[in-house]
Amino acid sequence: MRFGYTILYVEDVKKALAFYGQAFGFATTFLHESGDFGELNTGTTALAFSSRALMTTLKKNPQRPTAQAPCFEIAFVTDNVAETLESALHAGGRLIQPPEDMPWGQTVAYIADPDGFLVEICTPFTPPA
Repeated sequence: MRFGYTILYVEDVKKALAFYGQAFGFATTFLHESGDFGELNTGTTALAFSSRALMTTLKKNPQRPTAQAPCFEIAFVTDNVAETLESALHAGGRLIQPPEDMPWGQTVAYIADPDGFLVEICTPFTPPA
């Protein structure tokens, strides 16, 4: 078994794909002709987006995220948190927490994406020897 993908429910799939592409350099691997579903190549696990409108037609009740009271976060690992953070802010992200060195050895920053999802930008975690 493997972890295949995560789907974020967004207002506008094309805008979400554009933000993550500009902010983090991820390439779009799929966008349905309806514009209601798309995926990014983020490595071994895809990051996907579905419109809240589509989910509503499927009898789901997707809630809007809030970075101030998140129920989860997505994290992107980079060797240069400051540079990646600047790129994400330039693309339209909103600063939640500037880079901070954590006691466990990572540098971590947080943004909210344009839909309000909490996104962690961090250095790799290396467990103590």
